[in-house]
Amino acid sequence: MSQDPDHRHHVRRVLLPSGRSIEVVYFDPPEPDALSGAELFPADPPSVDEDLHVCPECRAGLVYPLEWAECSHTQWEVERRCPNCEWQHVGRFDQDVVDRFDDELDRGTATVVRDLNRLMRANMEEDIERFTLALDSDAVWPMDF
Repeated sequence: MSQDPDHRHHVRRVLLPSGRSIEVVYFDPPEPDALSGAELFPADPPSVDEDLHVCPECRAGLVYPLEWAECSHTQWEVERRCPNCEWQHVGRFDQDVVDRFDDELDRGTATVVRDLNRLMRANMEEDIERFTLALDSDAVWPMDF
């Protein structure tokens, strides 16, 4: 494959909200006097206490992302949904706000996994207890298997 000097490109490492990083190759970058995406689509007004996981309508802390994409070097476009009141919003947010949202999602995931493990253990203990009682009362026969 030949290198065409007219096709310029640059590579940039992008840190995803999940913590993983990828390399993105940009071909034919815009001229310096062209407007950047950040200028075309300004970020939502910043809030000092902005937490993307909190619903602005019902104040539930259950908001989750439906989709997110990088808009510029420092901003992300995030589509969010609240399962409590069905509120939805698409907005542009700075990297630090999205990082806090990603951290909160990780904490929520850890909580759900911990609760799931507790529930599975409780269910298994209940099943074992019932089976043990059935064995003790001779309610289990070889033909049951």
